[in-house]
Amino acid sequence: MSEQKCCTCVGTKEQEQKLYEVIQKHKGQKGALIPVLHEAQEIYGYLPMEVQKMISQGLEVPLTEIYGVVTFYTQFSLNPKGKYKIGVCLGTACYVKGAGPIIDKVKEKIGIDVGECSEDGMFSLDATRCIGACGLAPVMTVNDDVYGRLVVEDIEGILEKYMK
Repeated sequence: MSEQKCCTCVGTKEQEQKLYEVIQKHKGQKGALIPVLHEAQEIYGYLPMEVQKMISQGLEVPLTEIYGVVTFYTQFSLNPKGKYKIGVCLGTACYVKGAGPIIDKVKEKIGIDVGECSEDGMFSLDATRCIGACGLAPVMTVNDDVYGRLVVEDIEGILEKYMK
């Protein structure tokens, strides 16, 4: 996998202030870590190490514990996400019906691997697990748009809509 390029690793002053406010709102509460991580990810779009360190210091929680939570739960991301978040379902039904070649075509078309964000910040790609649309397998999402019963030949046309 290629090294992630990060344009806002430490974020803006406004983001930092919002995170500080979130930390202060939850400080001292039992079970505060996960809500703070969710809100931090909403602020920054992902959870870079700098943000995790700020949370660690603010909540007085060991950085190793924070990193463990961030890497355990799939809803948290260590990498930036693109304007268009592409998810290809690799659940059993989708995989059996051809999701492997679908994700390969997406990678080829946008030039990134799973878990990466394009240099221009337009696209990110994730392999997802079942999204509950097994009857439409194989399935791909682009933000809130769902595409089902896909064949490899569909991918280029779908992605062209978002490249304009």
